[in-house]
Amino acid sequence: MSDPLQDPRFFANPYPTYAKLRGAAPVQKVPTGSGGRYSYLVTGYAEAREAFADPRLSKNTARFFAGQPSRRDIHPAVSQSMLATDPPEHARLRTLVTRAFTTGAVARMRPYITGLVDTMLDEWPRHGPVDLVASLAVPLPVTVICQLLGVPEADRKSVREWSSELFAAGEPQRADAASHAIAGCMTDLIAAKRARPGEGLIDDLIAVRDGDDRLTEPELVSLAVLLLVAGHETTTNFIGNAALALVQHPDSLRRLREEPELLGGAIDELLRYDSPVGIATFRYSTEALTLGGTEIPAGVPVLIAPGAANRDPARFSEPDRLDLDRDTRAQLAFGHGIHRCLGAPLARAEAEIALRALITRFPGVRPAVPAEELRWRHTRLMRGLESLPLLV
Repeated sequence: MSDPLQDPRFFANPYPTYAKLRGAAPVQKVPTGSGGRYSYLVTGYAEAREAFADPRLSKNTARFFAGQPSRRDIHPAVSQSMLATDPPEHARLRTLVTRAFTTGAVARMRPYITGLVDTMLDEWPRHGPVDLVASLAVPLPVTVICQLLGVPEADRKSVREWSSELFAAGEPQRADAASHAIAGCMTDLIAAKRARPGEGLIDDLIAVRDGDDRLTEPELVSLAVLLLVAGHETTTNFIGNAALALVQHPDSLRRLREEPELLGGAIDELLRYDSPVGIATFRYSTEALTLGGTEIPAGVPVLIAPGAANRDPARFSEPDRLDLDRDTRAQLAFGHGIHRCLGAPLARAEAEIALRALITRFPGVRPAVPAEELRWRHTRLMRGLESLPLLV
């Protein structure tokens, strides 16, 4: 059996593959990559929620790769980030950055985000197609997170390109090179901030590192890289996916235009319908366990698929239908448990503001090309469009 997650048809539309796999078993052994490698893939909702919170599934990839030769050259700032830690290290690192993404902190950023969106949409042509990904879904979250971290404007285009290459499926050399480029950029930024301190989040982390040594230098660089990449990748994909879902469902689009107060609640259904994270980053079993009736041995990789779990008919009736009245607050697009995306409040705010402006300012917005001509990113981790041509 070939790797079902590398088929070109999977990138264009993963949901038939997810449904077929889930129909066979909510947790099963699947080939991943070449050379006889395999992982256990979790596609059922109940099983995914359980797996996200199971301490026997470790995120500390270093302990599993210790002593094993590797053909990869991923910078440690990427391969050994906070995402690849377990308690208590994970809690220590997460606590240092959580306050920047609280509901209150995000609320204070809403006027800034709204201004950015208005400025970007002011530049849209009033006739002819416009690419929503290139002109809104990419620059908005990149600008916001770069502003939060203090990344110079001159570096922001490169940051986006490197970040995209980190997730290029089947192209390890590109991903490895991008990891070094983005780590180098953050190392240079930290040095510049030390020379000329400011008031950004990076400055706060430097103060922690240089003040009482609660952060090592590699941890400081790794946190900066993680915040930069995670701070925009998911949001970019979500804005594009959500906009596409709405223009493909005119009745839902019309309803949100007539009742814009519903948009806040609709965000969860849009996240469920086409999750911006298809398959979460690797976990490894620290001991043998049984999940969804499947026995998983110790020391093997486990992949949890929020994109599949969010379309599980055992949890959501008619899961392939967009339903703005559905209660989907339990959707798993941002994960679950201690590793749940800490930037979720910021991502939700950016998407809500962007979609509200799109809906209200362009009442005639519609797709500019047929669905089969849309280009999707070739990455199993992220689910996102390369471009979304719209007529406004």
